[in-house]
Amino acid sequence: MSERFDVAVIGCGPVGALAANLLGRAGLSVVVLEKELEHYPLPRAVHLDHEMMRLFQTAGVLDRVAPDMVATDGHLHVGADHGVIRYMGTVGKPKPFGWSNDYFFYQPELEAHLRAAFADNGAIFLRLGATFTALEQQDDGVTVHFAENGAEQTVAARWVIATDGARSPVRKALGIALDDLDFEEPWLVVDAQVEGPVTFPAISGVPADADLQRLSVMMCDPARPATVVPGRGNHRRWEFMLLPGEDDQAMMQPEKVRELVGAWMKDVPHQIVRAATYRFHGLVAERWQDGQVFLAGDAAHQTPPFFGQGMCHGLRDVANLAWKMDAIVNQGADPAILATYQPERDPHVRGVIGAAVAAGRYICELDQDKAAARDAAIREAAAQKAGETAHDLIPAIDAGIILAGSPAAGERFIQPILADGRKLDDLAGQGWRLLVRDDSVVGSSPAITRVVAASLEDGGAVTAWLDRHEIDAVLLRPDHCVFGTASGTAIDLIEARARALGLAMETV
Repeated sequence: MSERFDVAVIGCGPVGALAANLLGRAGLSVVVLEKELEHYPLPRAVHLDHEMMRLFQTAGVLDRVAPDMVATDGHLHVGADHGVIRYMGTVGKPKPFGWSNDYFFYQPELEAHLRAAFADNGAIFLRLGATFTALEQQDDGVTVHFAENGAEQTVAARWVIATDGARSPVRKALGIALDDLDFEEPWLVVDAQVEGPVTFPAISGVPADADLQRLSVMMCDPARPATVVPGRGNHRRWEFMLLPGEDDQAMMQPEKVRELVGAWMKDVPHQIVRAATYRFHGLVAERWQDGQVFLAGDAAHQTPPFFGQGMCHGLRDVANLAWKMDAIVNQGADPAILATYQPERDPHVRGVIGAAVAAGRYICELDQDKAAARDAAIREAAAQKAGETAHDLIPAIDAGIILAGSPAAGERFIQPILADGRKLDDLAGQGWRLLVRDDSVVGSSPAITRVVAASLEDGGAVTAWLDRHEIDAVLLRPDHCVFGTASGTAIDLIEARARALGLAMETV
């Protein structure tokens, strides 16, 4: 291929496909290299959260993916005595980000929808059966070598985003090591199509608003820790911890799988779709950037699945890269802003992995006495955090392209639902947005959409957010994180953005 692209994406799972859609929608030319001829036909990731739905809005793929998303009600952890120890439910709670907190989906459908959206989003070229073999970096770009139909091919791009999975040939080619966060537990994952409700054991202390069929339920039972997860339609997932001495191959045999899931389905007709063993890891790449090459998704980090954030991390990664590459190509921003990618994302990922590893350690406890002590401690802690939901686990960005020291910098900004049923982003659009209390707050820029909170039919949600932080203006990045906030005037805020991006001042 003689054409030079802005970006070459290696790997076309959900993370690579979202990267291509975000970049293509911004007008960048993108080539996607995928070694398989068809997307993987079985479910792997099953959960995403409200932030991912908002990114689907950003990428213009929402209408394709939303019909197959199933909103659910949160997470329930059950202790050794089969009593509830932790409930992160969302029933009846506000939706400050415009979407339900938790969604379950069927990955083959999601991948198909994201690939179909390439046709909507500019110059995106998908090369199937293209197996990465090597790369060479120059001062102004990268030459990627790949095998296709038995022939060696090359493609040139300004940047490469490697979304090629946990075994990442790109990461290995770059010699990037993984930081092991000292968590590895073997689990059996079983997917099934179930023609009826799942049967749960007797569980005490279930909140009145908790529907077990709509929750991710973690059984923290020392006899065998297990999870049951709802899915779209009649898809259900079970995850069973392998006990010491159990063999992976033996545990995947049909008779053993039937034994494990049979107690949950009694006489309900069902069909096993997949049974496979996995090592749940906590791993983070030591370097996420090597010259013009960036690791994202499982190539950069692997998260234990206990809060369902593994794929979400990857989608956040490429959203972070996409808006910065857009700013460089289309707005003349300094290419050095890409050096903020790992400083912004790495602490965020490690924070969530830390929470998942901590949960994994208590979930995987096999000693009865220690499990009983654990249950008492978690119940006490949960009582101090009434109303906790899973999105409370996601930290703010604390370094990089933010106005450090201003209230709420780095937080995810709310997305209220407007009186006409639209969401804030439907009105304000994408890109950089400045929300000000009223017309007395001066400051604007041709590169920023200005929205007056007093004019929004949002039930006062944005004004209340400004009041809570005692400020008059908030500037949002394209990935919906708060760049910074200000009082009285927005001029200094806009100028701080220009400095952060290496742009000329354009305030009015």
